[in-house]
Amino acid sequence: MSLEVLAVDDSRTMRDMLNLALSSAGFTTHLAEDGIHGLEVLEGIEPDVIITDINMPRMDGFGFMDAVRSEDKWSRIPILVLTTESADELKSKARAAGATGWIVKPFDPTKLVKALQMVAG
Repeated sequence: MSLEVLAVDDSRTMRDMLNLALSSAGFTTHLAEDGIHGLEVLEGIEPDVIITDINMPRMDGFGFMDAVRSEDKWSRIPILVLTTESADELKSKARAAGATGWIVKPFDPTKLVKALQMVAG
């Protein structure tokens, strides 16, 4: 299954790692450095899945998810949170913001690919 994925993370290293892992799996990957950039990229693509970090400058992952979910054209895109955070209250807040799933960094590329395939249906 080939997927189109938007990955939003302020760490260039993490974006590079995601791009490598997802491209190696045959996915088309679009990268953004924060929530504002992610919204700009979304205007020109139709991803099957979005991956977002939580802690980012300008617009964090919660703000990004709220903005995505507020637009009808994007409201059904699955969103996986990929973050170093693991607190239950943040997971609850992410679910309330529209997150489909939660993966803690560092990630296992094989498990990430399987998770993306699962949420994309």
